Amino acid sequence: MNVETLIGYGIGAVIIILVIWLRTRGKSRPIRNKGIGMLTPVVLLLVVFGFSISSLTHIPDHPFHLPALWEILCAGVLGVGLGSIMLYHTGYEKREDGLVYAKKNKNFKYVLIAIIVLRVALSQYFKSLDYTEFTLLTMVMAYLYICVWRIGSFLKYRRVANF
Repeated sequence: MNVETLIGYGIGAVIIILVIWLRTRGKSRPIRNKGIGMLTPVVLLLVVFGFSISSLTHIPDHPFHLPALWEILCAGVLGVGLGSIMLYHTGYEKREDGLVYAKKNKNFKYVLIAIIVLRVALSQYFKSLDYTEFTLLTMVMAYLYICVWRIGSFLKYRRVANF
């Protein structure tokens, strides 16, 4: 294993720990600002991925080409599937103080870890793809995953808040 792979795994581990820590910490505090913060990753990832794709198109001595349509569709279906699993395990409740809180779900961390392991396994399987194609497919999958999870969570929150 090279240093870049180890760094990638380290960053992934930090992200997993951070998400689990934020989710457990957030259980005791109500959701603020009408849940708009749930949509922040959708917008931020669009900007970050836009810059990433732009930099992929300007790699010296490496022509940029899009993956095949079926590969993009597979990445999209996988992203929607993973996002749906996360959305299923995300819930909200209105407590006696009239504020909305995230529901406790003891399986959430296991689902999150399973999704990360699945992504790592798939990334190892598809390492034979061109670097730019693999990166683009990973971004499509991740963006759709985050969109389904965050937009669905926002809609779940609004349903509970307005009830």
